[in-house]
Amino acid sequence: MEFDTNSMDGIIQSVTPLVLLALKNILIAVVVYFIGKWVIGLAMKALTKIFDKSDLDKSLSSFLTSFVRGLLYVLLILAVLATLGVEVTAFVAILGAAGLAVGLALQGSLANFAGGVLILVFKPFKIGDTVEAQGTLGSVEKIDILYTTIRQFDNKVVTVPNGNLANNNITNFSEKPTRRVEMAVGVAYGTDLKLTRKIILDTLKKDERIHADPAPAVYFTNFGDNSLDLSVRCWSDAGDLWPVFWDNMENIKESLEENNIEVPFPQRDVHHFFPEGNIELKNVEKK
Repeated sequence: MEFDTNSMDGIIQSVTPLVLLALKNILIAVVVYFIGKWVIGLAMKALTKIFDKSDLDKSLSSFLTSFVRGLLYVLLILAVLATLGVEVTAFVAILGAAGLAVGLALQGSLANFAGGVLILVFKPFKIGDTVEAQGTLGSVEKIDILYTTIRQFDNKVVTVPNGNLANNNITNFSEKPTRRVEMAVGVAYGTDLKLTRKIILDTLKKDERIHADPAPAVYFTNFGDNSLDLSVRCWSDAGDLWPVFWDNMENIKESLEENNIEVPFPQRDVHHFFPEGNIELKNVEKK
């Protein structure tokens, strides 16, 4: 059997350009990969410096750094594949379909993720703030990308999805440095309100935690069923609100009692009215 050298030479001549082209593409792909990796490293260092100089939350900056790095590497891989002659359009379509399927399966988690990003960016509250949200009142203990942890005052821990927090009202009791303390006080009908107001204001002046500006005030608010209702209002530091409330409710009661001002309790007066003339009362025997 004779070996056909001419055929072999023809095969080599036809294959050689393809091999050289493949080697060329591989070399270019390797160069693109290492240059891209170097550029990504520079970009991530610059991004990290920007985040460090900003007041962005550490949790959010860490997540964004990882997200941007992952996105850049995906783009780099697509560029390398394109250099090798791979059709990336179908690959991108597959990634898009997979992303859509994952998104539909994780709708709730994605909503919580988006809510977490909004909370960390706009900062409606921070760790340590006292907030009321989703029927929960307590101190913010932890803010994650998906959930926020609130410790209630009875030491119960509530984990609230960030999606719910971002889409509903949040009351932040720690946002401002001062808070208004409001106390409801009732005195008996017939009480001298001017004297009562003076006694209460003198009592409040003794508490150094109460601010002089805005000045404390006492307002007559209502003719109650059993009392003349007063609203006592003053301002204090946010952290002193409840101690000021509790202490001065007791102090006001004692001051009123010392000045013989009655603090009434709920009661009902029953009045019987009879028509004119004699009323004959009869015993009705039970049969």
